[in-house]
Amino acid sequence: MPSRSSASRRTVLRGAAAAPVAGLGLAACAAPDGSPAAATPTAPVDLGKESEVAKGGAKLYRDHNVVVSRDEDGTLKAYSTICTHAGCPINKLQGTTLICPCHGSEFDAVTGKVVQAPATEPLAALAVKTANGRIVAGPAD
Repeated sequence: MPSRSSASRRTVLRGAAAAPVAGLGLAACAAPDGSPAAATPTAPVDLGKESEVAKGGAKLYRDHNVVVSRDEDGTLKAYSTICTHAGCPINKLQGTTLICPCHGSEFDAVTGKVVQAPATEPLAALAVKTANGRIVAGPAD
């Protein structure tokens, strides 16, 4: 009769103990409220008055998943605020640092670059312009 390996009681118990922990890890990749991952604008959106973004500052537009920054010479830049680690919408801006609520990744709102892991990829750049004193951002051209 061929020998068959059977799982020991210890192996079965380890697997049963690990299952709930694995489930928590998967749940952490969803948005904090459990909703599906949000999306960036697929068409240009009017974000607000141009004066809302000061030189050297940034403004987070949570409803559109966009951050807009203005450098010292007045140039605007815009980035998606969908975290490149797990697709969570970033909902916190401290100064010019974006902080993802899911795993703590941090991004520079001026450059889109990662400043703290676990994310390794920068935020997606968006096209941004002003029209009639308003900021308009959307997919990169």
